Amino acid sequence: MQLKLVSWNVNGLRAVAGKPEWQWFAQTDAQVVALQETKAHPDQLNEDVREPEGWESHWSWSTVKKGYSGVAVFSKVPSLNASIELPQLEFQGEGRLLHLEYPQFHFFNGYFPNGGAEELDDNGKPTGRFKRVPYKMGFFEAFLAYAEECRKSKPIVVCGDFNIAHRPIDLARPKQNEKYTGFLPEERAFLDRFTAMGYVDTFRHVHGEAEGNYSWWSYKSRAREKNVGWRIDYFFVSQELVPAVRDAWIEKDVFGSDHCPVGLCLEF
Repeated sequence: MQLKLVSWNVNGLRAVAGKPEWQWFAQTDAQVVALQETKAHPDQLNEDVREPEGWESHWSWSTVKKGYSGVAVFSKVPSLNASIELPQLEFQGEGRLLHLEYPQFHFFNGYFPNGGAEELDDNGKPTGRFKRVPYKMGFFEAFLAYAEECRKSKPIVVCGDFNIAHRPIDLARPKQNEKYTGFLPEERAFLDRFTAMGYVDTFRHVHGEAEGNYSWWSYKSRAREKNVGWRIDYFFVSQELVPAVRDAWIEKDVFGSDHCPVGLCLEF
């Protein structure tokens, strides 16, 4: 049995669903579609978007701020269980995580925090510290602990917007971004540890050192047209699932957001 999964940070589902680009959803041959940054409560969406025919629909939305964050999963494959958020209270409320259990694996769809704005000193000068990096790193640590606990029962698949480019190959201008959140040493070090613990970046596993493959481009300066991007959207699988990986890809020709979809094919 082949299972195709796709992940897309839509940067506002209400906006994307009103664009011609949302035909992507009707045309996908994936059995599992994970969305991030939905920025909506399900009740704010048309029924055909909220509960598309033939799909299970799962939602997690921000309760601390309206129109913020949020994730969704649509699945043609029946899930065994579904839950939202991390166990720790301090990382709940922003609608950043959905956990579905399938017969073969635990599946996580995450919209992981970004580092926020740079802090300024008393003279208004940048400090090199970013407001939400401590929260971001705490969230990652809590997620890793939760994933490791779940991994005791079956393998892990995790997708979503990690808001980290792991290696210099994963962004167009690494030197210029070494002091900016998304490519800070402590952020990259987490992904070093994550992969060392047996979580495999499926795109790199399939495509090796292929360059110029990004999933997010700033809206500024025609960055997408010039392919000045970052690869911050991933599918990771725990090492036990690597033999099931058949393909991984980036759908760079899909528009409608500042991110594009990424995909994974597994075979059991």
